Formats: sequence, structure tokens, C-alpha cells
Amino acid sequence: MELDRRMWLRGMLAAAPLASARSAGKQLGIPGPFPGCVIAVNHPGSAVSGRHQAEPVREMVARGMKELTGATDATEAWRYFFEPGDVVGIKVNPAGQPYLISSPLVIQQIIAGLESAGVKRQNIFAYDRFRSEFLGGGVDKWLPEGVRWVAATDRVLNGLQLDMDGYDRDVYMEMALVAAKAEPTNPHHRRSYVAKFLTQQVNKVVTLGVVKHHQSAGATIALKNLSHGFVNNVARSHVSSTNNACGMFIPTVVDLPVFRQKIVLHVIDGVMAAYHGGPNRKVGRYLWEHKTMYFATDPVAVDTIGASVIDMKRGQMGMEPLVSAKPDQDSVFARMQPEFIEIAGVLGLGVSDESKIDLRKIVLG
Repeated sequence: MELDRRMWLRGMLAAAPLASARSAGKQLGIPGPFPGCVIAVNHPGSAVSGRHQAEPVREMVARGMKELTGATDATEAWRYFFEPGDVVGIKVNPAGQPYLISSPLVIQQIIAGLESAGVKRQNIFAYDRFRSEFLGGGVDKWLPEGVRWVAATDRVLNGLQLDMDGYDRDVYMEMALVAAKAEPTNPHHRRSYVAKFLTQQVNKVVTLGVVKHHQSAGATIALKNLSHGFVNNVARSHVSSTNNACGMFIPTVVDLPVFRQKIVLHVIDGVMAAYHGGPNRKVGRYLWEHKTMYFATDPVAVDTIGASVIDMKRGQMGMEPLVSAKPDQDSVFARMQPEFIEIAGVLGLGVSDESKIDLRKIVLG
């Protein structure tokens, strides 16, 4: 069900401080207790004819969580991050519908993991920014009874994306960058406000991203799923094919303290992936069965690996890497800006030097 105003108020009371007995000293958040570490779990049977398979996905999630935390069983791994009393958001990515979105099988495994750690169903929320995309992707239909869902806003059509009902007026990223129809001297138009869901409703967030090309950013995996999913006024980051500022916009948003503090885990669904045509319907021409999921607390490291995987596939298909590719009919921006990953690394959000990333590859099945 959708959260109403009374539920918002209850959530404000329920969202406890991040510190807790179980997680004390673990430095949960970004880049988290495992900076520079990425677990890649491959299962040859995880995709059949482009469709996720339930048992391989279950095995991949369990193994990935154990390898990331060093736990002996999956429940212990989930308890490393979560405990009774937590209010947890799962940031899904339905933007590439109908071809490439967060899988229902994966979100159900995350929910099961949270429950095994003692998190109550009524304290688990699936979230995405746009209500229309959330419902259009059918995410509400995937959720077990008792798990709730939230959207910050309806899809905004006026180009400004400055509706405020679902956003916190006190928490924002300000940058000298405005949308095409904006008023350049208006401070409100220079700001992207953070969703109340993140600032007031939850105390921990799991990102459920995908491995996907993005025309303006180059890739959308973990960092962009956060930067463009939790704030408004994002159209100003890529106004036109030449007015593109994703390289700075993405890391500047995720650098906000509320992101650093509350984003504790990244589960990246790369069972199906897209090497071009992103982020929306054009990806249908460029899908491949990557059959790999990634687990990390460091969003920069997992984006570095994910972007490298996309570039590897592009090379296999005779295409230029993201950083030097020219525009075409399915990717119109004059230049993509994957440097957002490196900038995020410089800001201390994680490790962007691939030679310094501890990538652990596991093959199941």
C-alpha cells in the first residue's frame, strides 16, 4: 500500500538513530565496513531465455551475503547489517521497463533476508521516486503481504520537477545548475531536495540496482540509482545532449550526510544487463544474460566493476568504451560522463581505482 501522511508521522517516530548495539563499531553507511570490496556471484542457471530463475537467485543472494560479511550462514550475514527495530527501505530500479528492471525474485530474497534478521514486515518498504514507474513496473504486486511501498511523487511533466510534497525542505543539494524552464536566480530551482522517505522514514537502505548503460552518465548501477532516485529536480543534470552535468551531479548528491549514513548495502542484479540504449526502452536491443549479481557496501567500487563489465561487453560487440563513445540513434548525448565514479572516489565515497578493488568472483551451479 502507499504511505499516507499519518504513516509518515509514525515513521518519523519509528526511525531510530543509526547506532545500535549490534551494529556499533561497524561503520555502516558509505563506503561502509568493506570499502573497496565487491563480491561477484555467477550462476549459469540464473537466467533462462532472459528470465530469472528462482532457486539460482536464492543461492546467489545467500552466497553473496556470506562472502561479503564472512558469515557462516545467510541469516548471520543479514544480521551483520540489520536488526529488530530497524526501518528499512529497498531502493528498486523500475526505469528500464519492460526490459530491464530490478527482479521480483531478488527483492523477495532481500525481504526474506531482512525478516531473518528480525526486521518486521511492516518496517520494510520498497521505494522508487516515481509512482507511475513503480506501478508500471508491477513492483507493488511482488511484495509479500505486510511489506509496504512508497513513491516520492507522480511523474512530473512540467520539466522542473520541483513538487515538494514528498521532499524535505531542510535537506537538499545546491548547485549552480538549473533546468531549461527554470529561473536561474531562484535558489529553489538550484536545489535538489531529498525525499522524506530517506530523511524521515527509514534508518537503513538497501539499493537494488541493475547493470545498465545510461546515455548521459554512462552507467546506472548503484550511485545513480541513489542520486536520481532520492531527490527531485534531477532533469537539470542532463538538460540536453550537450548540457550534461551528471559527472558532478551524481557524486554531489550522494555526498550528502544522509546518504553516507543510511545507505548500508548494495545488491546489484546483473543476471540480465544492458550495454547500450539506457536507461529506458531502448535497452531491449542491447540486453545480455550476464548471470552475475554483485554485493558491496561501497557503491563506488561496485560501480567501477559494473562499468568495466559494460565496457567489456561493448568491446565484444565492436563498440567504443563509455568514456569515448560517440552519440548514435540509441544514445544521443554528445559525451557520456562515467567520470562520476572517479569523482565519487575522490570525495571518499568509495574506491574507484580498479587495481585497488578486492573483486571476489564466485561461480555456483
